Formats: sequence, structure tokens, C-alpha cells
Amino acid sequence: MLIMLRHPNLVNLHGYCAEGDERLLVYEYMPQGSLEDHLFDLSPGKKPLEWNTRIKIAVGAAKGLEYLHDVANPPVIYRDMKAANILLDNNFNPKLSDFGLAKLGPVGDSTHVSTRVMGTYGYCAPDYAMSGKLTLKSDVYSFGVLLLELITGRRAFDSSKIGPEQNLITWARSFLSDRRRFYLLADPLLEGCYPPRAFHQMVVVASMCLQEHPHVRPIIADVAVALHHVASQLYIPVADSKTCSSPSPSSSPSLKASGSTPSAVRKGRKYSHRE
Repeated sequence: MLIMLRHPNLVNLHGYCAEGDERLLVYEYMPQGSLEDHLFDLSPGKKPLEWNTRIKIAVGAAKGLEYLHDVANPPVIYRDMKAANILLDNNFNPKLSDFGLAKLGPVGDSTHVSTRVMGTYGYCAPDYAMSGKLTLKSDVYSFGVLLLELITGRRAFDSSKIGPEQNLITWARSFLSDRRRFYLLADPLLEGCYPPRAFHQMVVVASMCLQEHPHVRPIIADVAVALHHVASQLYIPVADSKTCSSPSPSSSPSLKASGSTPSAVRKGRKYSHRE
């Protein structure tokens, strides 16, 4: 499977070694390590990811997942979308890696693949965790968790926190349900340095990916289009300004305004037959 998958946002397999009981896969070298290395528990003096880099990573990861779902034949369900599996080159271009849990997706009239529940806690879609029915929308949910990590700088699950704050989705629910509170989701390390409208749009995209019912979630192709629109709104620091200020609820633009919500993920979009 790995040899057949070729895309700029998938890590390249260069070769393998099989000797005795030893099995070794050789991938291309990704000098910046994983997204996890740059997003969580930063060492003193390490610069946090800026907004433009975060959205760049989100777009690239979405394109890699879109290739697996819509171009690969048969489609591939990644099943292990997480920050640790997104590797970065020197320009912070992301590539999906570690296809150990990947599964060939449904074909023909099938809507899902029945399998033992596997994945990383905090990223698994609730419908998959409860039923064992794996669909392309299971990956979309996991991608929504990843988007929320990029937005908040919080881990999907953090045992160092207490109570509801341990689980990112549980903690974020109250903010996701009130657009006036979206700004409270922003990673403090961003220090308010992000375009408010684009930030709100990215939160909306994440929220739609995290819908409890899989049929309500968008397909990944629509997510990629929406994120491309968000990425087109680059954050440009004000000249001679050393600080930024987070938008207040009153100053943040409303997503109800015309054109504020990426059209690709608006309710009512016709979905692909591969859902």
C-alpha cells in the first residue's frame, strides 16, 4: 500500500529491510520533526508556531487526507490522524506519516468497514468508538481534533490537567456552541496575532468536523477547500508593533455576515458517494 501512495503531503517510503525477525521501513528525513514537537510543551526559548504556519500545516494535512480518501483507489482510511504523525520539512510543509493503522475503505455500495477499534485516545470519532464501524468520516472527526489542537495549543488528551479540562473536546464544547466566545479558544502563545475573521472561520470548520453524527460532517475535500480560503487571509503584523491584542466578543466579526463562513462547508452541501 505504502509504495502506491504518492503525494506531496504524504511522507515518502524510500525502502525497507527484512532480515530475520527484523523489519525496518526507511522514510524520507523530515528535519523539523513532528507537529507535536512544535505545538506542545515547548522548551524555554523555543518559538511557538505563528498563525500563518498553523493554517499552512492544516491545509497540507487536509490535502494529504483528501488524496487518501478521493484519489487512492480503493480509498484509504488513515485512522491515526494526530499531531505526532504529521512530520514537517524545513519549510514547515506537513506530511502524513505512520500508516500502520491505515485501512482500505469501503467500495461499491458499502458505507463502512467493520474493524476492531484502534487509534489514539482523544482523536477517535465517537460513532467509530461505539460501533466499530469505520468510515471516511471517522478520519474527518480526527482531523477536527487536530484543527482544534492547532487553534488552542492544547493536547487532545492531557493527563496533567484536572477534570473536564483533560479532554480537549469536552473542554471546548461550551466555546464551540457560542460564536461570541470563539476567541477564548485561541492559543495564548499566539498572543492575539491572528486575523479574527480567519480565526473564526477555522473554528467553524473544526466544529463541523467534530459533529457527533458522521453524516453531518463534511467530506475532507470540502474541508480542504474551506481551509484554503482561510489560508488566503494571511496575518500581516502591523509595522513597528511588537504586540498583538486578542479580539473581544464585541469587536470580533460575526460569521453570520455574507461570505464569512467558507461556502464549501455550509450546511446543505451535497456530499460525495464515498461518505
